[in-house]
Amino acid sequence: MSLVLVLLASLSLPAMADDRLVRLAVPGALAESGLMQYMLPRFSLKTQVKVQVVRPGEEAEAALGARGAPVFSGEGRTWRLAVLAPDHVGAGRLADWMTSEVGQRAITGFQRDGRQVFSLPEPDEAATEEVVFEGDATHGAALARQHCGRCHVSVADEPMRGIGSTPSFFVLRALGDWAERFRTFYVRNPHPAFTQIEGVTDPFPATLPPPIHPLEITPDDLEAILAYVSALAPADLGAPLQVQ
Repeated sequence: MSLVLVLLASLSLPAMADDRLVRLAVPGALAESGLMQYMLPRFSLKTQVKVQVVRPGEEAEAALGARGAPVFSGEGRTWRLAVLAPDHVGAGRLADWMTSEVGQRAITGFQRDGRQVFSLPEPDEAATEEVVFEGDATHGAALARQHCGRCHVSVADEPMRGIGSTPSFFVLRALGDWAERFRTFYVRNPHPAFTQIEGVTDPFPATLPPPIHPLEITPDDLEAILAYVSALAPADLGAPLQVQ
């Protein structure tokens, strides 16, 4: 029996190691800019996830280029991050970090010859389209405070709540795909481990209970949260960040 356990443990090690290593495809000009050497060690220090920069076309879990969500601008273009392996935990954490306030400070803090090289992207044109949700925004605000405030700054009058490495609702609202992010939040890590949407998600396995107090809401509750978020004033991601 002990030999079987040793074999199973050895087989599981590569999968565990993969979550701690993200291969990021970066075009040559961006790779040579110095931003990756400045930014990625900060991500690894925060998350203990290592990032290996590879060339476009090589096997990778994420890529910077013309596809995906806009994350920063510079060198004459807007750079987008595409998660090529949606189920890869490390790639998801990299995407979340790059759109968080901490990640944005790392991007805009990079300088060359004393000058800021990269800025945060202008909002997509798609982001200016009005999205209408039928939910009760007042109820959504209460739900956001109760459930989401454990990790995110979700209401304006409680700016000190939340975890520093997670983006605020106001930062997320400024992203072009904010509605899709909120609509599908329960399948985005780390939410599946503790989130239940009535009639949508499967019950937690009896052998794998949630690591924290579960977040349990209904589809109507989710629609209410979307209605609340749609009315928030987006954070100004285009302006230079002030670091104190």
